[in-house]
Amino acid sequence: MRVLVIPDIHLKPWIFDQAIEILESGKCERAVCVGDLVDDWGHESNLELYEETLKKAIAFAKRYPDTLWCYGNHELAYIWGKYEHSGYSEEAEGLVCEYLGILDETVAPGNLAVVHRIDNVIFSHAGIIREFVDYWLPNYGDDVDAVIAAINESSDNILWEGTSPLWTRPQDGFRKAGIFAPDYLQVVGHTPVRSIMSQGSLLSTDTFSTFSNGRPIGNEEMCWVDTVTKDWGLVE
Repeated sequence: MRVLVIPDIHLKPWIFDQAIEILESGKCERAVCVGDLVDDWGHESNLELYEETLKKAIAFAKRYPDTLWCYGNHELAYIWGKYEHSGYSEEAEGLVCEYLGILDETVAPGNLAVVHRIDNVIFSHAGIIREFVDYWLPNYGDDVDAVIAAINESSDNILWEGTSPLWTRPQDGFRKAGIFAPDYLQVVGHTPVRSIMSQGSLLSTDTFSTFSNGRPIGNEEMCWVDTVTKDWGLVE
């Protein structure tokens, strides 16, 4: 199955318009959004942009009900009341929580979670690393589905720390950190990259994030992933 990866949105609702064009063209069969719909540099008071982005996400979920959605650290900061989180908007807090609740009600049960697996590909916001599993979930060993289920049932006590699938940055110390379940391809966002970056069994896709002055970090590419063969490519 060829899946479109929708990377970190960060209040750029037009990314959903691009995703619709791609899906309608038949280039991909379904989509996975790897999280961080909300928050961006200097937009804490732009409630219209928060609302537009979240409404676009909900409309997309209705139009493509088989889409899978990963929570990012920015969504869960609001759900868990992590007021100190970078980019957190106290002005938008009520709006964000309201619309995330609508998104949760809109998608099919289980389609909004921290981690998803389709065939041989694991999707999450930041990635599952061996260090996290060995420390927090040692009883599950290499049982991938059991680890994913345990992560999706975990609270902020476990997930709001630096090695979790919401926060880790395996790109920065790839060999040292160690990717969990290396026989699978892990597709992530969270860490901005200049272009889609492949490192062994890790594929990093956050090419739309910006510097604090609004200048793009990446080239705003989007990619597809074949969930059976683990092949991937740029969407032309």
